[in-house]
Amino acid sequence: MDKKFLNQSLFTQRKDAYVNSKVHSNPEALQKIVEWLSPLGDQTVLDIATGGGQVAKALAPFAKQVIATDLTPSMLTNVRNSFTNDEIDNILLIIADAEELPFLDDSMDIITCRIAAHHFPRPETFIREVYRVLKPGGKFLFVDNVAPEDEAEDQFYNQLETMRDPSHERAKKISEWKQLFSNDSFTLLQEDIRIKKLPFQDWLNRTLNTAEEQQQVADFIEIADDKLQRSIRLEKDANTIVSFSIDEWISMWRK
Repeated sequence: MDKKFLNQSLFTQRKDAYVNSKVHSNPEALQKIVEWLSPLGDQTVLDIATGGGQVAKALAPFAKQVIATDLTPSMLTNVRNSFTNDEIDNILLIIADAEELPFLDDSMDIITCRIAAHHFPRPETFIREVYRVLKPGGKFLFVDNVAPEDEAEDQFYNQLETMRDPSHERAKKISEWKQLFSNDSFTLLQEDIRIKKLPFQDWLNRTLNTAEEQQQVADFIEIADDKLQRSIRLEKDANTIVSFSIDEWISMWRK
């Protein structure tokens, strides 16, 4: 099965989980995006792989137009159904592939993509498309889960994510992302890392339906050595996994 078709199918099944996700709706993280971008009222914002639409809705009061795209039609339907009347005025929802953006060159003032790129099969094409569509001098705000620089820890984290979520392609290292951005002549304006704690059962429930599948993921963590468990900041209560934490990288770039 084509990976993008698989992703559409999986996200169609879990569309409610992303609109209602506490991780994706974190108010402090969304406020940081607004503050970093400081959008002007006459600007057009493109939010790629909008998911639950949280970034689009956070930026809408400060922009002339927000275009929220996603590859999964039912995800966009859920976003539309979550709107209040005043949010509908300047948010346009469009089905679009992050690696084939249906927009003219140099047409967007601001582009955002948050907690989505680890699902993209060709991230280098995605970055190239962002550069093409962004106006000269425009800002691109990028947020994603990132893997540790250590090779063993990188492989452990990505295998863990893939077991839990078949739509997961790969969480890249920060060094890998910076190389891709430099290939397209982006200039880094600022960056930060947020340690993101994930309640284990909620994290499992977002993508896995059976107790057997969930136990396989738990077992994979339990048999990992101490170094790998420390790399995800594993927290347990007696013999039960309570949570773990990963790094979320936020960076802002100028074309």
